[in-house]
Amino acid sequence: MASPSYKSRNRFNMFVLETVLTEGISQLSYLICDTDTGRAAVIDPRTNVEIYEQLARKHGVAITHIFETHIHADFVSGSRSLAARLGTANIWLSHENADYRFHSKFVCNGDSFEFGGFVLTARHTPGHTPEHISYEICEAKNPDTPFAVFTGDSLFVGSAGRPDLLGGDQTEILSEALYRTLYDYYLKLEDFVTIYPGHGAGSACGANIGDRLTSTIGYERRTNTFLRFPDLPAFQEFVIGDAPPVPWHYPELKKINADGPDIMDRMPTIPALPPADFRKAIRLPRVTTIDTRSMLAFGGGHVSGAINIGDRPEMSAWVGQMFDLEQRLLLIVDDDKDVERIQRLIVRTGHANFAGFLAGGMKAWEVAGLPLERTEQVTVEQLSEIQASDGDLTILDVRSPEEWESGHVPGAVHHFLADMRDRITGLDKAGRYATYCASGYRASIAASLMQSRGFTDVCTVPGSWGAWTALGYDVEKPEEVTV
Repeated sequence: MASPSYKSRNRFNMFVLETVLTEGISQLSYLICDTDTGRAAVIDPRTNVEIYEQLARKHGVAITHIFETHIHADFVSGSRSLAARLGTANIWLSHENADYRFHSKFVCNGDSFEFGGFVLTARHTPGHTPEHISYEICEAKNPDTPFAVFTGDSLFVGSAGRPDLLGGDQTEILSEALYRTLYDYYLKLEDFVTIYPGHGAGSACGANIGDRLTSTIGYERRTNTFLRFPDLPAFQEFVIGDAPPVPWHYPELKKINADGPDIMDRMPTIPALPPADFRKAIRLPRVTTIDTRSMLAFGGGHVSGAINIGDRPEMSAWVGQMFDLEQRLLLIVDDDKDVERIQRLIVRTGHANFAGFLAGGMKAWEVAGLPLERTEQVTVEQLSEIQASDGDLTILDVRSPEEWESGHVPGAVHHFLADMRDRITGLDKAGRYATYCASGYRASIAASLMQSRGFTDVCTVPGSWGAWTALGYDVEKPEEVTV
């Protein structure tokens, strides 16, 4: 999705900025151009790169530069695909402590790039990663006065980039570098400077990122907790302890982006499989079946062993989070015409190995007379009644630790969904379980995963925590629990 463009016109040219929001992974990329010279640049492109070409044509410009702020961990970079599609643009990568392993051009701290009426200047801003580069933007006539900065994953609205993605001893080193970046660089910029970050709310690349897509240095100076610590030790204690869990697939995506992602001139072919062939494919090694229908449809009847990751933007992150890249994916969709769109969501987080999709969907499976499995669903009213009368039911809260800490269903047990990826520990497969999350989306992923691993009595709660609180049921917080 592209936001309305920002335009600045003077007598000779027009500066245009377009923001592209990739929902689901909350990633932000940018096209900036000067319409007088007809030259444009893209910063941190995503995999389905045709949108940048479309935006460039809209403004009558040619993309000549592609900039990466750092080695991304949460999505597959589209830089190589965009460069191959255009044929005339160079990729520019950081040369500061960089570990890129594919051919490109390199940029160092202080390097500048002129685009007619404006100038981009690279600033080394390590902390989230060692090589991280941000890009100041100035009017050519005022080259020493940036009016905006593309911050990548170093500074977010209300947050900052996490320094723990490389693990081990790197966390302390990077947290110190992040402190220097924030306090010695960003806080020395003028209050009026606009920040254009690499992510919005919902990304795991930073803790509690704000809802707005842009901000200013002045606003962040006054409101951003990361910018209000008096010394390094206090900052490190906060930034390391406050980070959300590291998603499982981040290290693998960093390796892909450092090596150079495959060029995608088109989506990988997904064969259409009739029900009998689909059933055979399920039994092949390293194959995972993903049912992309809604949780209600999935609960009413599904293929045994399928994992329900619904057709919503956030499926990008959850497919990446739950399955190794070596897995071959079988898809079940509501309508065959949705296959390519859903495929685009999946490839964003590295999965490009598809075993096929069920031609004709579940209707074809039913008409073929093939077996179905169900997942029971209970309303929050029913859950409350069962909870009061049946002590054998275990209520599983599969939300993040932060969500759990903010309040949960009384008597529930916390079992973060991401931690169920490789094993489900401490739970008896013969027990009775009800899974819930914020809305039911993740609860259905968890329940289907449990069923695929031999749990025999699992139900989900449509509406989940949202419905529970809307109806005014009791809420428990960890600190209220007495032993």
